[in-house]
Amino acid sequence: QVQYVESGGALVQPGGSLRLSCAASGFSFSSAIMTWHRQAPGKAREWVATMFPAGRTFYTDAVKGRFTISRDNTNGTLFLQMNNLKPDDTAVYYCQEADTTTWGQGTLVTVSS
Repeated sequence: QVQYVESGGALVQPGGSLRLSCAASGFSFSSAIMTWHRQAPGKAREWVATMFPAGRTFYTDAVKGRFTISRDNTNGTLFLQMNNLKPDDTAVYYCQEADTTTWGQGTLVTVSS
């Protein structure tokens, strides 16, 4: 059974940093294309970042230069380092193997002074 457990969300001031983690299980993590998505209050869920098994990464324009996706294949964990956070980054963040349908509970990031 595929499972995702996201953690690391918190209330942070603008300009601050957070590191999100996602413990994934139930599939071959090391060979999976992994993604982060987010859903802001009252908005549709949107894609944030993708990491291929060999390490290639892609980001939505809104987070380029501020967010970094990484992975620990040994432990089946996906990370999202978020720097210079802005109020528009406020959302519930989710990880997922690309092009699949299962979601975890997400982790809430709130950027506010």
